Amino acid sequence: MKLSCCTDSLGHLAFEDMLDYLSARGVKAVEMTTGGWSSAPHVRMDELIASADAREAFLGELSSRGMEIAALNCSGNPLDPSEMGQDHKAVSFKTMELAGLLGVKKIVMMSGLPPASAEDTVPNWITYTVSWPPILKERLDYQWNDVAIPYWKELVAHAEKHGVEKIALENFSSMLVYNPETLFRLRNAVGPMVGLNLDPSHMIWMGMDPIAAARNLGDAIHHVHGKDVRLERGLVDVNGLLETKVVEDTANRTWNYVAVGCGQDLQWWKEFFSVVRMTGYNDYVSLEMEDLTMSVEAGLETSISALQQSISR
Repeated sequence: MKLSCCTDSLGHLAFEDMLDYLSARGVKAVEMTTGGWSSAPHVRMDELIASADAREAFLGELSSRGMEIAALNCSGNPLDPSEMGQDHKAVSFKTMELAGLLGVKKIVMMSGLPPASAEDTVPNWITYTVSWPPILKERLDYQWNDVAIPYWKELVAHAEKHGVEKIALENFSSMLVYNPETLFRLRNAVGPMVGLNLDPSHMIWMGMDPIAAARNLGDAIHHVHGKDVRLERGLVDVNGLLETKVVEDTANRTWNYVAVGCGQDLQWWKEFFSVVRMTGYNDYVSLEMEDLTMSVEAGLETSISALQQSISR
């Protein structure tokens, strides 16, 4: 496996300066956003789609530094019924087109989350349908069968036309796909192009064991994010894993995203990557740095060092 970096954390730097920063620290690939929830600081998608010269210059900046694109990322909620959702849906389709023009074979994104009925205007993350109230099971079936699966069948067919080989869905909260079971539900409906972007940080705060999950996923692992989380002692013990405080309120949250190694120790990370490698995955691990307890530079350098020591090579 090789180290990549999600470049949004360096969105304050120009494209060329961002590449220089990462190259100097031994990072040889980038995962760049094209839109959705991101402002896409380093990718002018419309310009790149329209201009062969722009694409040549863009790829030239990478190749001149011995770097490449690990994946394009268009994370957002294309199933939201609002105007924003329509924009995210358009971005997902255009990202497949851009990937074909750039020769990128892998897209990272999220499954999306619909409302609970055709009359609703707000997405609804249904996480409890055991027996009561029974309407929740009907609403969840609507989200899957009437909205998500038709959208994903259409997007997969579009991606195939543009040479995309893998779509890696991040196991993020407030999404229909947030764990291996929901990933397999969608994958079984739309085909093996859809797999998981295995992000251990989200799994940990939702109560999963990422190492066990990796064994369960097998060849459905399409991408891996190097991202850590810390369950905060004395807080999570009292208030549990469900957290609604803003991410900036780090001192009072029951869990926080942290630089790699500041949540799970390096022995844990070594075992995690060893098991991921055992499943057959031998592609990029993209560092996603969202630690708000330190500067961007400190978080990146801490995480890069930890990942370089623990990735299975």
